[in-house]
Amino acid sequence: MSTNYNLLGKGLRNLSILLILFIASPISLTMGFKALKKFDNTPQEYISYLILIVAAIIIIFTMYFAFKTFNVLLKAIFNN
Repeated sequence: MSTNYNLLGKGLRNLSILLILFIASPISLTMGFKALKKFDNTPQEYISYLILIVAAIIIIFTMYFAFKTFNVLLKAIFNN
């Protein structure tokens, strides 16, 4: 059982990107809800819904990227 160092480097790079996504996704969701509260019954209300949709897309992508990253790390460590 040997470690594939090139694949491990890719996995660690993806892990650092994943940490940034773990921080950015709840912040964007919070910004969307705060914008929804602030722009209630105003013409700019569509901005808050746009922010919420983008935040939901980021959260879904973060979950997908997490599974993909852990799969790469498992392949690198266990050489499957």
